[in-house]
Amino acid sequence: MDVNKIREDFPLLKNRDIIYLDNAATSQKPACVLDAEKRFYEKYNANPFRGLYELSEEATECYEDARKTVADFLHASCPEEIVFTRNATESLNLAAYTLSEYLLKPGDEIIVSIIEHHSNILPWQQAAKRYGATVKYLECDMDGTIPAERLESMITDRTKIAAITQISNVLGCRNDLKTFAEICHRHGVILVGDGAQSVPHIAVDVQDLGVDFLSFSGHKMLAPMGIGALYGKKELLEKLPPFLTGGEMIESVTREGAVWAEVPHKFEAGTVNAGGAYALAEVVRYMKNIGFDAIEAQENRLTRIAYEGMMNIPGIRVLGSSDPDNHHGILSFAVDGVHPHDVAEILNADNICVRAGHHCAQPLLQYLGTASTTRVSLAFYNTEEEIRAFIESLGGLRRKMGYE
Repeated sequence: MDVNKIREDFPLLKNRDIIYLDNAATSQKPACVLDAEKRFYEKYNANPFRGLYELSEEATECYEDARKTVADFLHASCPEEIVFTRNATESLNLAAYTLSEYLLKPGDEIIVSIIEHHSNILPWQQAAKRYGATVKYLECDMDGTIPAERLESMITDRTKIAAITQISNVLGCRNDLKTFAEICHRHGVILVGDGAQSVPHIAVDVQDLGVDFLSFSGHKMLAPMGIGALYGKKELLEKLPPFLTGGEMIESVTREGAVWAEVPHKFEAGTVNAGGAYALAEVVRYMKNIGFDAIEAQENRLTRIAYEGMMNIPGIRVLGSSDPDNHHGILSFAVDGVHPHDVAEILNADNICVRAGHHCAQPLLQYLGTASTTRVSLAFYNTEEEIRAFIESLGGLRRKMGYE
């Protein structure tokens, strides 16, 4: 992989003198993706599905071609298994709302792992409140590992749903969703996976994983903000009620009620983000051209360099595994005697962008005995020179704070 050549594809990286290490929050966008969204609005802008004229039919074709591209990318069995949403948060809310209406009764149980982003906790808490169910938390080891037998031991005859991320946005640890899905299905439990931090960084095959649902956000994988997707097994999607109601998600409406459209359109009420979907398809082509083996290798190499450099700095503690290969580009850390917000501000003075706070994972941080951390998160377009500069700035942080 020629990283310097790849960086030429990213206008912001060329136009701003920064080191961008907040990729778990959102990624930078290559010019081809920005051009694709612009091209849609310049050449195909009409409301999909709503016109019988040629331009509207072209817009519809662009949108449905994007769905097929994403389905092929995730190895879904058919395009109908891809529901376009605004982001992973909306995808998970869609899954929680519809599954809970379809499945839950008072006394039922939902298993949620402790390492989840709030987007995969709050929808299930709300669903449990609506239907009198209980949320049970699947705890991890201190390195983030969730043993498969721990999940199986929590399942009872009242367990209906399990919600588990594939890669943690705080610890970077990777869950074995394939094994988890096998366990869940043996007990008749539906598994909802969060792929927000996995789909942009590793090859994901939903059929091989066996998950029933998987969410992801486009903006974390080079696409514009405001487009995401929910993969769902078609036979399940067909059984679920709609999430939002209104235009274009119906076959017919009378004074008394309505007949819903077929999946996936049943879940895509209102005017869709066709330009965003068109750009997301361009992202898929761009990343597949680079290759996920190369992407994962580059990000793991940089993670090892960053981890080893941080371990050589006194007073630095990295949360999670002691093996950098188990962090998948995400390192959350604490600096003795320095608040995470101060760490981020001092790094910012050196034009280094990192995230500080609870990372929308407060239950996990509470479980780990801390309130907030600083997080560095990498992408394939980051360079070894950037990581070295980050380590150098971090090494001088306590001195800059007046502690040395």
